[in-house]
Amino acid sequence: MSHVETAVKNGQVEGFCAPQFERVLEAFVENFNTGGEVGASLCLTHEGETVIDLWGGFSKRPKHDAPGIPWEQDTVCVVFSSTKGATALCAHMLASRGILDLDAPVTEYWPEYGHNGKESTRVSMMLDHTAGMPATRTRVKKGGVADFDYMTGLLEQEEPFWAPGSRQGYHGLTYAWTIGNVIRRAAGKPLGQFFADEVAGPLGLDFRIGIPAADYGDTERRLAPIIPATLDPDRPKSKFQESIEQDNQSISALFLLNTGGMTFNDPVLHQAEVGSANGITNGRGLAKMYAPLAAGGSANGLTLVDPATLSRMSRVSAATQDDATLRLPTRFALGFMKSMDNRKLDTIYSVESAILSDAAFGHVGAGGSIGFADPIAGLSFGYTMNKQGLGVLLNERGQALVDAAYQSIGYTTNASGVWEKR
Repeated sequence: MSHVETAVKNGQVEGFCAPQFERVLEAFVENFNTGGEVGASLCLTHEGETVIDLWGGFSKRPKHDAPGIPWEQDTVCVVFSSTKGATALCAHMLASRGILDLDAPVTEYWPEYGHNGKESTRVSMMLDHTAGMPATRTRVKKGGVADFDYMTGLLEQEEPFWAPGSRQGYHGLTYAWTIGNVIRRAAGKPLGQFFADEVAGPLGLDFRIGIPAADYGDTERRLAPIIPATLDPDRPKSKFQESIEQDNQSISALFLLNTGGMTFNDPVLHQAEVGSANGITNGRGLAKMYAPLAAGGSANGLTLVDPATLSRMSRVSAATQDDATLRLPTRFALGFMKSMDNRKLDTIYSVESAILSDAAFGHVGAGGSIGFADPIAGLSFGYTMNKQGLGVLLNERGQALVDAAYQSIGYTTNASGVWEKR
């Protein structure tokens, strides 16, 4: 391993990198120098070994009256929908143990959900975004997203936007309370506690879904605030943007705007359990969560899932040319994103892809974070940042890192829409 201490436009990059993965280091540094990166962390494991652990830039950028605060080794941030990978892992762990049947009706675990056209919903539909509940029509009260019981109560009374299982539409926020409540009922404890007890604790992850009171002060001290993406008024509008602007009752608009005034820099939200969006970690936490899955389901004597479950986790379960929420083509396994190549659809979608290998599964987060496992390549990957990029999938900064990682292990092309060796 080579120690890294490199000056960049925003401070410096530190950590270590194995020689085989130097092109990933180069891409990480380039993101700071030319890609607008403010602060970020990156970690990769390969064949059971940590081969990259990098961090750099500013957790809080300089202001005219204050210097920047460096992104340190233990800096963390909100990873938005990269949280969904952690939530999905909990569901699959319960399935692997025979505690949760992913093919069962949701009402076996949550009887109160079976109303107003949702009676036929199966657990798997909540994982692959076909359950028909991508948003709520009822206006969410101020602060409601931080109230788990309130949100599950809303969902119990809502009618689905389509017959469960008949269409796919990203459950960007409601995933926290659909599959999140099924996990809670099956496990007999909240999702955040199950994740802490069964995943984060045993693996030694600095990763929380809802900061416990005992950790609140320390975690908030290390937390990098999110810096929203800078919108380009000259950039053509995507179908997602058009759906929001043209109809404030569209699924896209309700998903994005009906959130009770939620803001991701709010300490109240950091303490809540929102298993779709408010996980707090860094690249190391994401990569090491996925590391056992990249190694067949087990690592260091800890088995997360059995081989049959791992196989199911990586298979496409639902795909569409027009996601009812995001309004672009998407492909999902049960709770995880699969490689999505939208590069050739239109120039609007130039940053609306997430190109992995065919075997890989994981999840991106709003603004560009990503974590995934590739069991065939023996690769796990985690990238987080505080300055969000444009688009709803992976932007150029994250994709450049993913590309460099695959190239470092001998993959030669992604022309087909997935990274592969030829």
